[in-house]
Amino acid sequence: MGRRLVVIGGDAAGGSAASQAKKRQPDLDVVMFERGRATSYSACGIPYWIGGTVSSESQLVARTPDQHRAAGIDVRLRTEVTGIDLDRRVVLWRELAGGGEGTEPFDELVYAAGSVPMRPPVPGIDAAGVYGVQVLDDGVALRTELDSGRVRTVVVVGGGYIGLEIAEACRVRGLQVTVVDRSATPVGTFDPDIGEFIADAVRGVGIDLLLSEEVVAVDVGGDGRARAVVTGSGRELPADLVVLGLGVRPNIRLAQEAGIALGTSGGIAVDARMRTQVEGVWAAGDCVESRHRLSGQRVVVALGTHANKQGRVAGINIGGGYATFPGVIGTAITKVCDLEVARTGLSSEEALAAGYSFVTASVDSTTKAGYFPGSRPIRVKMIAERRSGRLLGAQVVGREAAAKRIDALAICIWNEMTVDQILSLDLAYAPPFAPVWDPVLIAARKAFEAVEVDVRRL
Repeated sequence: MGRRLVVIGGDAAGGSAASQAKKRQPDLDVVMFERGRATSYSACGIPYWIGGTVSSESQLVARTPDQHRAAGIDVRLRTEVTGIDLDRRVVLWRELAGGGEGTEPFDELVYAAGSVPMRPPVPGIDAAGVYGVQVLDDGVALRTELDSGRVRTVVVVGGGYIGLEIAEACRVRGLQVTVVDRSATPVGTFDPDIGEFIADAVRGVGIDLLLSEEVVAVDVGGDGRARAVVTGSGRELPADLVVLGLGVRPNIRLAQEAGIALGTSGGIAVDARMRTQVEGVWAAGDCVESRHRLSGQRVVVALGTHANKQGRVAGINIGGGYATFPGVIGTAITKVCDLEVARTGLSSEEALAAGYSFVTASVDSTTKAGYFPGSRPIRVKMIAERRSGRLLGAQVVGREAAAKRIDALAICIWNEMTVDQILSLDLAYAPPFAPVWDPVLIAARKAFEAVEVDVRRL
């Protein structure tokens, strides 16, 4: 038997690691365990499939199990890894259909078990009719429930990205939807002034949004199914279906039980090459922690972009090459109803927690020249370090053609640019695409002025 790589998890990180390692070392035996029915799929696309924007489940799959097998990877579907024995260098596995069990030896191991939906510790949270949405099988189960015809009212617990996307998908299907969130504004990674725009957009499509409310129980009927959600203020919200949109936490149970070290964030501790502290054991994806390039803190960021990159880095190194993952800066984007929102770097709260002294600047502009047909409103907010003017964070909110401007700002933050340097950028201009002063440049100018005034005061 040749050198053997075992991969736990067959989605973004695991699939990328397996593919890169096999590509670089064709004689490597690669076995990939996946407890679900699909590999290498877009979890971020699940709400759009549920809402009908994406017509079929298969469109979410980037690489099928058969395509992985054609590349020489032994894919074991519907097979759960139940334990890791680091002394014997084997994993223990169990077939979910049929109950077969066994062990698989490894020389190298990639732990890419992803994340699991957060469940508040309240009565009734594990009842039938309460769904988390993290993997494709979750999406299939939720869509099957919605297609049954017996769902009329939906309560979404949590107003984060996934919660609002699922809420919109259910509303598009003609259902009565309520979102409950304990924060004062939805999507807490945005500053409150940007969050107000998001709240208005959610309410504008007929979704009830209850803010500063905490869920204290799920009321369960005699049939064992959820029938209502109870809040801290005593409100009882009828629900044929409850969806958890509280975010996710790293799926680290097997790693922790095996003695693989965790970091300060609660994710698996890895170095820049995605190595754990155990020789020959690597980890990547939603289950690991990353270094935030601005705060210096260790953070867990559950995004497919990072998972793919981290899996690629691990696979290159396993295959004999050299690669590193340089960290994250918190870039994210989503569409909430007809509103586009995006962020990068640090929010005001995060900048304060990281010890920065900063100024902020916000501007309202248009996505195209104001006189051009189809021009839509856009707001750009910048957070800049006092005195130096270094860009620490940015947030964008607006209608069509607004949010992807965040990419330019992410590049600026990545390269530690100051707002006066951003002000001089040679950005593209034509009336169908931007005003003569792009909103990014206007925001940079306003932030630069705020920095100048602040320096004079000092």
